[in-house]
Amino acid sequence: MTHGNRVRVVAAGDHFILPSLIREALAREADCETTEVTLGWPLEPFGPVAEVTEASDAEDELIAALAGAEVLVTQMGPVTERVLAASPALRLVVVCRGGPVNVNLDAAKRHDVRVCYAPGRNAAATAEFTVGLLLSALRRIPQAHDLLARRGSWEGATYYTYAHSGLELEDLPVGLVGYGAVGSRVARALCAFGARVLVHDPYVRGEIHGLRVASLDELLRASRAITLHARLTDETRGLLGARELALLPRGAVVVNAARGPLLDEDALCDALESGQVSAAALDTYATEPLPAGSRLRALTDRVVLTPHLGGASRAVAEKAAAIAAAEVGRWVRGEPLAHCLT
Repeated sequence: MTHGNRVRVVAAGDHFILPSLIREALAREADCETTEVTLGWPLEPFGPVAEVTEASDAEDELIAALAGAEVLVTQMGPVTERVLAASPALRLVVVCRGGPVNVNLDAAKRHDVRVCYAPGRNAAATAEFTVGLLLSALRRIPQAHDLLARRGSWEGATYYTYAHSGLELEDLPVGLVGYGAVGSRVARALCAFGARVLVHDPYVRGEIHGLRVASLDELLRASRAITLHARLTDETRGLLGARELALLPRGAVVVNAARGPLLDEDALCDALESGQVSAAALDTYATEPLPAGSRLRALTDRVVLTPHLGGASRAVAEKAAAIAAAEVGRWVRGEPLAHCLT
């Protein structure tokens, strides 16, 4: 940590978490000399960079900015072996996201660089977005909008027929697979709507909003709509496949704003085509961006598709900058770091 002198920080933000947000948050926490860098995301896609994933392709830009800097605060900056080796003054990296997938953690340890992250920054935003997706799928809101606003057709009135009208949340059995920071917020919101909330999460103890269900199969059999909130692990990859979707009551609705690989997309398409699932709303996919040839693109009368926007709120950017700046403040003051991996 630094003592006596102003700490030199690089705020490598982007077009979502603005460098100015990071600088302003840092100013509330510590006496910093801040250099601002704007990386291209989301106007330019992220991807693998050297040995890290989900990063902006900006190693050279980052190395130049980090000359003499002790701290890096970033969301998409590629903190690779090359970047670390070229930045001998660097002692702390704070990543403004739920996990430091853009950081080579082994290399950071070798270079004696602490790495922190910003858990929970987008829990409220993702929970709200999930409820929005659920409502959209239940009531066919995007499809009705498309008919009237884009095609100038009043044919959306067919959604007022009994055969095509949607489901309402009040008294609807809604199953939540996972009850973490996002799932618990979704549960509270759905309870306010009067839904019958069912929860399956073998790792959560204590009181919950809703009825705890012991097994996933039991949850699926009882739920007319389900939302996914589980972490993606080897255990949960492909959690919902053909067998699981067949357990749902016919005509159920499926929502996934968690991680794409939790859900077998081909099995979901089969279920949508057969009517086993009447509608689905997805914000995350097995492959992102969603491939042009995805079967989901041909099912727009039954699916709501959004391009991984669950965490896209201004509050998320502000929270991420504040969480990161608080870690820098703790480091400067010599206090224990709250969310540190190395």
